[in-house]
Amino acid sequence: MPKLEGKIAIVTGASRGIGRAVCDRFSDEGAIVVMCDRNEPDAALLHRQHFRRLDVTQQDDWQALAQEVSSTFGTARILVNNAGIVDYAPIIEVTPDAWKRIMSVNVDGVLFGMQAFLPQMIAAGGGAIVNVSSIWGSVAVPGAAAYHASKGAVRTLSKNAAMTYARQGIRVNSIHPGIIATPHVVDVQERSITDAVIAKTPMGRMADPRELANGVLFLASDESSFVTGIELYVDGGYTAQ
Repeated sequence: MPKLEGKIAIVTGASRGIGRAVCDRFSDEGAIVVMCDRNEPDAALLHRQHFRRLDVTQQDDWQALAQEVSSTFGTARILVNNAGIVDYAPIIEVTPDAWKRIMSVNVDGVLFGMQAFLPQMIAAGGGAIVNVSSIWGSVAVPGAAAYHASKGAVRTLSKNAAMTYARQGIRVNSIHPGIIATPHVVDVQERSITDAVIAKTPMGRMADPRELANGVLFLASDESSFVTGIELYVDGGYTAQ
């Protein structure tokens, strides 16, 4: 039997890369997937996939989405906060605008998403939230100061949500990708950074986005029914060193 049969799932940053891989994996497992992004999907939608334009930094947009999902599809039982952006500047070069932008997308977007969908999950007796952090939410490299700070915030905010709402049937976990072969990573101008991460990854390669999607599926499904507040690293052994 499909692992997410009939469940309604919300996925942000869904148009390509990790987000699209998660949406397709969820669809394979029977979910009704509401794909949220500022940009149209790169590829045609699959069965049971529905695109909605969303700016994760706007709390009003989130509240409108939650109301629409509830009235159109029913109660969302799964939320995947995947949308994120990166900045490689070291601390002394981070501008106030860049800092605010990174925090707005990477942290505020996660907070607003949980605020929007937790009430209906609680009312329905349970749900699963997966927040996409990063290996750089736990370990560091030189530079990327704002990104490190934002992904560390996602890691601990997820733990707080897990502890706060566990007795109400809500499971909240963070997943921490290593180097993933997304369009952004493949096309990134900072190729030296990408190469350095690959070189330090014990498995010696980038992951396919579908490998990360399998981890998200585990955390979103009932197969992880006694799992909350964890950090799942899908990083080829990077953080084991």
